[in-house]
Amino acid sequence: MGIDTTKYNINIGNMKKGIRNAITDVKGVKVGHVTLKDGDAHTGVTAILPHEGNIFKEKVVAATYVINGFGKSIGTVQIDELGTIETPIVLTNTLSVGTAATALVKYMLEQNEDIGDTTGTVNPAVCECNDGNLNCIRQLFVKEEHVLEALRIASEDFEEGDVGAGTGMMCYGLKGGIGTASRIVELDGEEYTIGVLVMSNFGVTDRLIVDGDKLGQRIKDKWAEEDKGSIIIILATDIPVNERQLKRLCKRVPAGLARTGSYYGNGSGDVVYAFTTANKVKHYEEKAIVETKTLHEDKINSLFIAVTEGVEEAVLSSMLHADTVVGRNGRIAHSLTEYMDL
Repeated sequence: MGIDTTKYNINIGNMKKGIRNAITDVKGVKVGHVTLKDGDAHTGVTAILPHEGNIFKEKVVAATYVINGFGKSIGTVQIDELGTIETPIVLTNTLSVGTAATALVKYMLEQNEDIGDTTGTVNPAVCECNDGNLNCIRQLFVKEEHVLEALRIASEDFEEGDVGAGTGMMCYGLKGGIGTASRIVELDGEEYTIGVLVMSNFGVTDRLIVDGDKLGQRIKDKWAEEDKGSIIIILATDIPVNERQLKRLCKRVPAGLARTGSYYGNGSGDVVYAFTTANKVKHYEEKAIVETKTLHEDKINSLFIAVTEGVEEAVLSSMLHADTVVGRNGRIAHSLTEYMDL
């Protein structure tokens, strides 16, 4: 996964990559897609499971960060207040957020008979981008069963490009979608992982930068003349960090986006969700005082570099894995691969 360096002669940064070069290099993390591609339908669902257990009963420490807030993602208020995520994270198109949230709630209710009965309710995490350029978004193609299927089939190995929630997405006026990457960080003689997954749907063609090369300026077939898109970024790690430190990692995401040419346009919804699998929070905790491990602040720079490299590669990977497609009303979205010889 990630960019095929042998095929494209692109190697982002100099940090060591994970075995899969994917967010699922973080142990326990799984990703599932349901792709809807038929006629005017170019959309879908992508689900990210933070770990293999019951995430409501064992929440993951988490944070979110809004780079530019032209978006409709849900769940951020409670995540930032309590510092935890208690459901899988679902990605889909803008007008299907409600459907995805309902399906995710039903998924959690089925697993937890206590929710809304003997304990509180649940905070579904759903993120979105507008795929209306290629998908007839008004038709509401995404149904609850698609969300449940994406959750059911989630695994360590998954596809990138125009799949799942990325099926109808555009990036820098070309075909965007789902991209991923990972980086290895060594701390106290042990290796840890930072994984990135993006749903790319942003950018202006002539600003596209590929590994330092201003390739977008040489692309003549321009679609996007103004940035009205969005990007969702999911960060996962197994490093023991707290929610404040996760927020700091989120704030380094723009550095990676900028290296691809982004300026976070007025109409762009750029939202980051981050979590660690190292510090789980029990829903039913008997102790009043609990112990957690936390990274020393002076050792965090290597994590910042990992995030920057991972985000840059994940964006480009989302484009290089996407084929040229014909969307609704015959609209063509060209693959970045068509222009790599430039």
